[in-house]
Amino acid sequence: MNDLDSSADFHQDIRLLGELLGKTLRQQVGEELYEKIENIRRLAKAVFDGQPEHIPQLNELLAQLAPNDMLGVVRSFSHFLNLANIADNVHRIRRIKWYRQHLQSAIQPGSLKAIFLNLQKHQISQEAIQSAIADLKIDLVLTAHPTEVMRRTIIQKFDRIAHYMEQTEDKANAVDGIYREITAIWQTDEIRSRRPTPLDEAKWGFAVIESSLWHALPEFLREFDQALLKWANQRLPLTAAPIRFSSWIGGDRDGNPNVTAKITEQVCLMARWVAADLYEQNINDLSAALSMEQCDETLQALVGNEQEPYRAFLRPLKRQLALTKRFLEDSLANRPTSSEDIILDKQTLLEPLLICYQSLIACRARPIAEGELTDLIRRVSAFGICLLPLDIRQEAAKHTLLLDELTQSLGLGSYAAWPESQRMAFLQTTLEQSKLLFTPNVSLSDEASIVWDTFKMIARQLPDSLGAYVISMVHEPSDVLAVCLLQREAGIANPLRVVPLFETQTALINASSCLEALLNNAWYKAFIAGYQEVMIGYSDSGKDAGILAAGWAQYQAQEQLIATAKQHQIKLTLFHGRGGSIGRGGAPAHEAILSLPPGAVMGGLRVTEQGEVIRNKYGLQKRARRTLEIYTTATLEAMLLPQAEPEPSWREMMKLMSETSFQEYCRIVKEDQDFMPYFEAVTPLREIGSLMIGSRPARRQQHTHDIGNLRAIPWVFAWTQNRLLLPAWLGVDAALMAIIQQGKTDLLQEMVEKWPFFRTLLNMIEMVLVKADLTIATLYENRLAPDQQATATHLHEKFSETVKLLKTALSSETLLSTNSTLLRTINLRSPYLYPLHALQAELLWRVRTQSLPLAEAEILQHALMVSISGIAAGMQNTG
Repeated sequence: MNDLDSSADFHQDIRLLGELLGKTLRQQVGEELYEKIENIRRLAKAVFDGQPEHIPQLNELLAQLAPNDMLGVVRSFSHFLNLANIADNVHRIRRIKWYRQHLQSAIQPGSLKAIFLNLQKHQISQEAIQSAIADLKIDLVLTAHPTEVMRRTIIQKFDRIAHYMEQTEDKANAVDGIYREITAIWQTDEIRSRRPTPLDEAKWGFAVIESSLWHALPEFLREFDQALLKWANQRLPLTAAPIRFSSWIGGDRDGNPNVTAKITEQVCLMARWVAADLYEQNINDLSAALSMEQCDETLQALVGNEQEPYRAFLRPLKRQLALTKRFLEDSLANRPTSSEDIILDKQTLLEPLLICYQSLIACRARPIAEGELTDLIRRVSAFGICLLPLDIRQEAAKHTLLLDELTQSLGLGSYAAWPESQRMAFLQTTLEQSKLLFTPNVSLSDEASIVWDTFKMIARQLPDSLGAYVISMVHEPSDVLAVCLLQREAGIANPLRVVPLFETQTALINASSCLEALLNNAWYKAFIAGYQEVMIGYSDSGKDAGILAAGWAQYQAQEQLIATAKQHQIKLTLFHGRGGSIGRGGAPAHEAILSLPPGAVMGGLRVTEQGEVIRNKYGLQKRARRTLEIYTTATLEAMLLPQAEPEPSWREMMKLMSETSFQEYCRIVKEDQDFMPYFEAVTPLREIGSLMIGSRPARRQQHTHDIGNLRAIPWVFAWTQNRLLLPAWLGVDAALMAIIQQGKTDLLQEMVEKWPFFRTLLNMIEMVLVKADLTIATLYENRLAPDQQATATHLHEKFSETVKLLKTALSSETLLSTNSTLLRTINLRSPYLYPLHALQAELLWRVRTQSLPLAEAEILQHALMVSISGIAAGMQNTG
């Protein structure tokens, strides 16, 4: 890499992958179809090189393809886009290496060097840094991939290609390996034939830990420790866990009937087995390395006169891990189990490792102590014995249903019919008494029994297996106390922390008053013991109110929650429920954290990492290490160099923009009777619901089809497929126009320049507008909704107006003028996305309107699924 940009290497990788894919196609599909694919590629490239006159010829060529040729074309372009993503990831890793090689002369934004230089520049004391490190608590919560069509076996082959591309010492062997993998990919069906179960999704999450994060985390913490020593004259405490991982996979039952109490219990057992297996491998490696004869008095007293004391000392631990694995295997297979001498808490693992560490230090073997042993101690501190603590999520209404059946069974009346004051009085009185309400005589419906079974299952798990109990659709304080009561009734010895999730605009507005009422409740304040976690929902609030109004509601809710917690002297952790797409709160981690309100990370940071984001950011070990670095440095910066409070004039403008955009968004999405038919016609929404892409249904309730019942993920994903990307910009034009018409363009630009929240919000909208394409959206509209052109024209006009106004706000003649790297990746993918979109529109029309022979229908359905997967790969942040 000769310079910082080094786009030449990236384009060389792209050419190589394209050539190898072309070579594969020639052999696998024959010369005739290969030439058709090449002709389509050349025409599409010419169109995006500034020759739009080729569009009619390209469209006609695509529409005339036979069904089998359609499948071949969508597969080839889909695979190329996945290969381009690999090249992009490898190029990012190459940039990381370049910065490391030029550490003295170059500073990578978001790096450890960058943050410590910035702290020095602002004269932040070592004491302040030490305090911040002690409070550093980042919890990355892995969620399932709700828009992944591709099989895991194909994903693994793409990962192997990435590893080959990272090789520099034997390029000929790497090229041969890539060619083999591409050939294998072509000969493998890339689309799932069945919907993944929650257990399948959990195994995918465990695989990410095993293949990447298990290695990346201690590697990063070692570098963090070295940077602290260099820049702040301190060390990272040996058992510190500034970054941890949790999971929703197998615990999120909100609207997902496939996540049962049994499934959650199985996922917990599987996680413990994976952890035990990984530790067993690590202990075996460590034992082989610790061949030393010298040890300190403490260790010698424990093992006696052994020639190899460390190996002798670790032998019982190895046996315990083997017994633990056997117990978990028997439990998963429903065989009789023996829990004798199994590991039940992380101290059982940690204590012998710390004894070894202290002995090595005492015997002048620090280099050995700070190698594999330190890495293992840090893994135990971060992952524990349960690998990924599992959050439970359930909708508030389900708890109301269960308590309603309970109160009616006891002759107390209908809990569901009671006003909030009566519910709160009942809950507090019941919580303060020792007598349990649930008895064997309580009769429950099947729906209520499912909820109650979850609480009984929680009581059987190890405390470390589970994390938080997240309540979705919280509106009242009683929604939180209800879960507290149900945990007590189920006999949960170590109650999960109860986390209200505020996700609609109304709920966000009322979030602080709900928390205020809870903290004014003496029983609840004692129960939380000075710590409260609150989740902010980005997905449903965006669908409910539009991106701009939702963004402001989220920001204000966080400000008010921070103030309420401070007033009550409560440590508050905000849990950010972000998705991968901009419409669901997606944003680069560094910008997202620094755009939070002042004080938002002082109680720690929790954030969901959605499936496709996990693959992009954590799938490769070096990318994962860089991601951990970015989260750490951004959180430290937010803690030690907090942003100033927004100016009153900025707040006034945001209030106006929020109200204006909300009105415009609702007028179109919720009030226009033509909108929903248009949406369902011009996007593959109906088809997404039937694809094998996730264990959770697209709608909370399957019998209704209104926008409120639709989940945020298919709402955003469907608009991504037809490239209108409406959720991420609708209403923004009206908001910007409201300010410009008042002659306050200068104030608007001041907000962009000086307010990270506002700048990040507009930058994300800017990116979406560049990714959107009206020409492609028109393909869908003309083919699938020719009688709804009025709606299409109106939305196109609003889109164009949004582009023009955003340029004014950003003081830019062209969008993404300051981000050439992102613009390059978008432009690279555009010629390969166009044929997929054009064919998808044609496929949707045929599948929906034509009476086809079964064999042909199956081919077209398969091609449609591949097109959805390929477009998602090309667009990247889709779900």
